[in-house]
Amino acid sequence: MYMNNKIPENKELDTNPKIDSELSSIMSGTEELLVESEFILKLKKCRHSNRPLRVKLGLDPTSADLHLGHTVVLRKLRLLQDLGHLVILLIGDFTSLIGDPTGRNTTRPKLTKDEIEDNAKTYFNQASLVLDRNKTEIRYNSEWCKKLGADGLISLASQATVARILEREDFNKRYKSGVSIALHEFLYPIIQGYDSLVLNSDLEIGGTDQKFNLLMGRELQKNARRVPQCVLTMPLLEGTDGIEKMSKSKGNSIGLTEKPNEMFGKIMSISDELMWRYISLLSFKSDYQISRMKLDVESGKNPKDIKIEFAMEIVERFHSKLLAVSSSKDFESRFKFGGVPDHINEKTFHDEGLTVVAVLKKSGMAPSSSEAIRNIEQGGVRIDGEKITDRNVILNKGSYVLQVGKRKFVRVKIV
Repeated sequence: MYMNNKIPENKELDTNPKIDSELSSIMSGTEELLVESEFILKLKKCRHSNRPLRVKLGLDPTSADLHLGHTVVLRKLRLLQDLGHLVILLIGDFTSLIGDPTGRNTTRPKLTKDEIEDNAKTYFNQASLVLDRNKTEIRYNSEWCKKLGADGLISLASQATVARILEREDFNKRYKSGVSIALHEFLYPIIQGYDSLVLNSDLEIGGTDQKFNLLMGRELQKNARRVPQCVLTMPLLEGTDGIEKMSKSKGNSIGLTEKPNEMFGKIMSISDELMWRYISLLSFKSDYQISRMKLDVESGKNPKDIKIEFAMEIVERFHSKLLAVSSSKDFESRFKFGGVPDHINEKTFHDEGLTVVAVLKKSGMAPSSSEAIRNIEQGGVRIDGEKITDRNVILNKGSYVLQVGKRKFVRVKIV
């Protein structure tokens, strides 16, 4: 039992030279470790007993795709795996029914059970692009949360006060501004903490916006007379807009399963200033190598060349070196020489003639006719390289290359 786990008085434990090095590598690039002294004791006990730490990451399947923002945490988990520890990837299929209000000033719409199940199916495969499958335990919190029942849930809720819950920043802001908070939202951090209790978590990792939820796990473990988990928070990665954190719902994300050219192009679209933050949080280059890159730019090297190198690193990681090289050439052709990528989707329509609006919608280049019209009016649509400003243009039988914005191309054949 955890409550009986005391650190043996052993000089070897106190003088283990590997602990400082291990702690240093774990702390690199993080925001905060709570509580460091407790974590050092856990590391010492781990090495003495040859038992890996149980490291928990909770993910709610609120969408079907993971993005580069998720990999900030996943990379740290992979490091912990490489150091010999066990990662528990917790899929919050039960908590998703509640909806985590973190970072929101309104109640998040609840997902249906079918939506949650569909999203959860893809999570492990995508996370495994970074994690070691053999050192990853995957669990679903519906496994124990459904068994709680009404009495168990009430007993669990009794361990937290309203005053304590309102200490959470987003709840506090909503309460003070008169924005409604549904009672079920209060249950979210409590259940997340209960997950840590059930899983005997030694360390829970998450973004800085999850700090309150992560600390709730410590509270519930203490109440159960267990050794509380430590908490490691990681910085949040801004999206391609450079303003809000990366999120698919905000349209500023770079998905792990996006096509190589699309992934490459999105990375190239970020600002030169944001590029350094992406490199710092996502690149496998050492701090020394990154500092040398910055010196090169200060000495006159074009930041675009650094960005290309970084974009190739990311595409190679999630696809292949061959596709990284191909994406780089495609980008140069498309933007430097105004050319068309070598490989673009092709659509064939059987018709005497179609309006450009209809073609944009039918080919998937625009989700709706109104969006197609908006793109045309804003000058973002080209046909065979020529900008289109008239939404009534008819495409007769023939072959055309349509371009929307800088990165979206499709070859259309009307036969």
